[in-house]
Amino acid sequence: MNNLIQRSITGALFAFVVLGSIIWDPYAQAIVFSIFMVLGLLEFYNLFSKHTFVQVSKEIGIFIGLFIFSLLVGVSLEWLPQISILFIFPLFFTLILAEMWRKKEHPLINISVLVFGIIYVVIPFFLTIDLNLRNTSYLPNVVGMYLLIWTNDTFAYFSGRLFGKTKLFERISPKKTWEGTVGGIIFTLILGYIIGAYINEGDEMFWMISALIIAPCAIFGDLLESLFKRSLNIKDSGKILPGHGGILDRFDAALFAIPFFYCWAMVYAYF
Repeated sequence: MNNLIQRSITGALFAFVVLGSIIWDPYAQAIVFSIFMVLGLLEFYNLFSKHTFVQVSKEIGIFIGLFIFSLLVGVSLEWLPQISILFIFPLFFTLILAEMWRKKEHPLINISVLVFGIIYVVIPFFLTIDLNLRNTSYLPNVVGMYLLIWTNDTFAYFSGRLFGKTKLFERISPKKTWEGTVGGIIFTLILGYIIGAYINEGDEMFWMISALIIAPCAIFGDLLESLFKRSLNIKDSGKILPGHGGILDRFDAALFAIPFFYCWAMVYAYF
């Protein structure tokens, strides 16, 4: 019970910071999400701190990741010209080149982990900022996206606790069940309809399809991070959020769902 209360308080404060920054101002969101991004990237590289042969330079990864994030956000905020994006390509090759001087035994694996960390953490956080800057809806699309992700996560948990019997992916996450998964998807669809019909009126199709995209992506995102942690024999990615673990533990579903939702939102806006 104490753990549930702690998780609830932390979750409420976390949601307030995330949604509050999005609704308040794009610049506030950029600041808050840049902090989350750096902490998430640090957590990702720290996952390998005790690994026997993966020896990444988290300083280089965080520096390059923050630089790329700043370039992308600067272009979206129109602080920088769009041609600035071209600097991302030499930055990636600089990251690769740095491995030549580190004299580690497995440079290809180190490079792969460094680059994947940037793709996995930096890009989704940037996409939420860019999508919010394009918002024209009463309820910002990014807010709706997070509400759908958290609804899926919450009701999958409670549905699994109440009705769960059939394991979903026992090798990776023994506690997840098909009953919980279905329950999460159903409640996510319900919320999607409510957003489209009663909040952003007339957008039922957009938000129902969004729910169908977000729910499975959120599940895969959760399973993906569970796969990382299980393969590295780690329980939580960090301890910064009492009752929840680290930043990656709290954003695991979102990091996978964001690129898919972003693409869907861009395609829908185009047509």
